[in-house]
Amino acid sequence: MPALAATDVVVQPAARLGGRLTCPGDKSISHRYALLAALATGRTTITGYASGADCASTLNCLRALGVQIAQPGDGLVEIEGRGLGGLAPPTAPLDAGNSGTTFRLLAGILAAQPFDSTLTGDDSLRRRPMERIIAPLRAMGATLHADDDRPPLTISGGSLRGVEWAPPVPSAQVKSAVLLAGLHASGATTVRESAATRDHTERALSGFGIDVERLGLTVTVRGGTPLTGRAVQVPGDFSSAAAWAIAAAASDGSHVVVADVGMNPTRTALLDVLRRAGATVTTEIDRAAESEPIGRLTVAHRSLRPVVIEPSEVPALIDELPLLAALGTYPGAALTVTGAAELRAKESDRIAALVAGLRGLGATASELPDGFTITGGAVSGGTADAAGDHRLVMAFAVAALGAKRPSTILGADAVTVSYPDFFETLTSLRA
Repeated sequence: MPALAATDVVVQPAARLGGRLTCPGDKSISHRYALLAALATGRTTITGYASGADCASTLNCLRALGVQIAQPGDGLVEIEGRGLGGLAPPTAPLDAGNSGTTFRLLAGILAAQPFDSTLTGDDSLRRRPMERIIAPLRAMGATLHADDDRPPLTISGGSLRGVEWAPPVPSAQVKSAVLLAGLHASGATTVRESAATRDHTERALSGFGIDVERLGLTVTVRGGTPLTGRAVQVPGDFSSAAAWAIAAAASDGSHVVVADVGMNPTRTALLDVLRRAGATVTTEIDRAAESEPIGRLTVAHRSLRPVVIEPSEVPALIDELPLLAALGTYPGAALTVTGAAELRAKESDRIAALVAGLRGLGATASELPDGFTITGGAVSGGTADAAGDHRLVMAFAVAALGAKRPSTILGADAVTVSYPDFFETLTSLRA
C-alpha cells in the first residue's frame, strides 16, 4: 500500500460516539462582524472569532485595506474602524484564499470605495462563478470586470445608487454583498428573496446601529448611516456542530451534547430533518448575544428512516447537505436531494465529488443533475478524495465512522478552512 501523504487521514470505524463539546466560532458571523467593524467608527472587540483559514483571509484583506487589527489570542480580535468610505487603496490584489464569503461580501464593500481594487483567491475560488454579485453591483453603478465571470475580479468603485434586487437563486452571500454596497449608496437598497436565507447580516447591521427594514422575505437599508464600533460575541458554529449532530444520529448508542452553539432559526433547519430521519433532538436557548441566540444541542440515535429533501428546503440546508448524505449511508437510512444544483459551484463540484467519494468508501450513491441519491447500508470502507473541500472532509469522516474497516480521506487538511481541530474533536468523542 502506498505511503499516506501528510494531508491524508485514516478514519477508524466507531461503535458509537458520546460526550459534550463546543465548536469553533461561527464562520459566517465572524466574517460579518469583522467587515462591519472595519466600516464602523471606533473600536470593535470580537470574542470567539472563528479560528479557520477562511476568516483569517477576511482579516488579511482588511489589513491590506488599511484597517488596524490586533489579535491578542484565544479568539479575541480588536478592530479600529475606518468609517464608511474610509478604506485605503490596496497595493496588491486582495487574496480571499478559499473563502467565497470573504470574496463576495468584500466585493460589495469595494464597489463603493473611490479606488480600483482586485479580488482573487486560490485555485478553487478562481473556478467559482461570480456573476450573481457582479450583476447587482453593476446595476448600482460600480464597474467590475472578470474573465468568464470568475476571479480575479477587478472593481472600479465610486458613487452607488440604491436598487431593488431579486436574486434569481436565494443566497445569503449575494444578499449581503448588495446590502453592504447599499450602506454607501444613495437612497434605499432592497433585496427581495424567493426563499429565506440566513439573516446574520441583517442582525449584525442592526447591532452596529443600522436601521434595517425587514418585511417577510424583503430587507432594506438606506445609505449614509454611520456604523458604531462595539463589543460583540461570536457563538459556536452551527455548521460545525452539524457534523457531530449527524454522527450521533447515525450510530447506535450515540449521544452528543454541543454547548454554546448558535441557534439562529435561519440556520437550524437541519434539526427538523434529523427528527424526520428518526433521531432524538433537543435544544435549549441559554442566552442571546447581539440578537444571535446561543444554546445547547443534544442529539441521540434512534432507528433511522429514509429522508427526501425537496428543492424548497435546500437554501436552508445548503451547507449541511454533504453531511446528510453521510447519514444516508447508514443502515435504515437513505437520502434523496433535488433542487441543489448550486452545490456544483462550491469549493468543489460538491455533487460529483461527494458521490465519487462515498462510492470510494463503498456506499451506494448516484448523481442527479441537481442533487443526488444515497441508499443506506453499512459502507465497506475505502478511500475518498475530499477535492480540496472542507465540508466533504467532514462528510466522508462521518460516513467512515460507520464503515466495516478503516477508510482514508485524501486531502483531509482542507478541513482547516473552517474547523482546524475537527479530527482532535472526533477522537475525543469516541466511546
